[in-house]
Amino acid sequence: MSAYLFVHFKEKRTPDGEQVYFGVSKDGFQWEEVNNGNPVLWSYYGDKGVRDFTIIRTKEGKFYLLATDLSLAYGMLNQYNHSWEEIGRNGSKCLVLWESDDLIHWSEQRMIKLGDENFGCLWAPDIIYDKKNDDYVIHWSSSHSSNNYGPKSIYYSRTKDFVTFTKPEILYKKEDSGVIDSAMYEEDGKYYLFVKSENNPANVILMVSENITGPFEKIDEFDKSLESLQEGVYEAPTAVKLEDGRWCLFLDFYGCSAEEQGYVPFVADNLSSGKFVRSDQAFSFPYGFKHGTILKITMEEYERLKSYTKKPSEY
Repeated sequence: MSAYLFVHFKEKRTPDGEQVYFGVSKDGFQWEEVNNGNPVLWSYYGDKGVRDFTIIRTKEGKFYLLATDLSLAYGMLNQYNHSWEEIGRNGSKCLVLWESDDLIHWSEQRMIKLGDENFGCLWAPDIIYDKKNDDYVIHWSSSHSSNNYGPKSIYYSRTKDFVTFTKPEILYKKEDSGVIDSAMYEEDGKYYLFVKSENNPANVILMVSENITGPFEKIDEFDKSLESLQEGVYEAPTAVKLEDGRWCLFLDFYGCSAEEQGYVPFVADNLSSGKFVRSDQAFSFPYGFKHGTILKITMEEYERLKSYTKKPSEY
């Protein structure tokens, strides 16, 4: 029997919000806080804040956690002059990385520089294992000097050891708008890519490909699943396959005050159909989880995380 780990941050205006938080669940529906709702990891390098997490268990059983290197609490009024455009153009060219053998004890924070001087800020990484190449594909969104830091595209880099990385290449570029917040999953030998389209539509879309690096074809049926949603207020898709074979998709809702923000759940029998049903009443969260990712864990790992507490002196 599997349990589930949700790695996320909190939408706060203080620096403690943009750190690493864990939530756990036995069934993927009812979620509980870890460490009494306090951060489990704190960013001390780069922008000194982290957002938009992804986590993977490698085939060797090691955990790697990556994040956007950005603190709005410290930086929005400081080096970024209260400008999202400034962040997009001059934000961090690094992703933040921690590694662990047990989800409790973590390595020192590392800064992974994947972007060169032509890249803007690197946003919202995601990781997927490539069975054909026996390596890991890290993908993220960035603006780029090639279009004067205009609409963003999805880029990717490969690694076998999370130490050396290939030069970034385009994974997906949408001709009529920018795209952000990519999340990829494999089902029956095909690769399904969720992205947030910034226009046409201003909503999350779903695509499919025979290959992990594309080309990707849009699944129109998924648009019908979301047609009742207001555009421009959902982002950060993350999904997990449950024990019974169904998929849970979570979309981060930001069309309200920070205190009310959090994930909205949808359920589907499979990814290929694109048919997702909103299922708010079946889920509960202790507070608003923000832009994160879900990892299947063992019941032993669940129990270990449930009982974990971190002393102030341990940060």
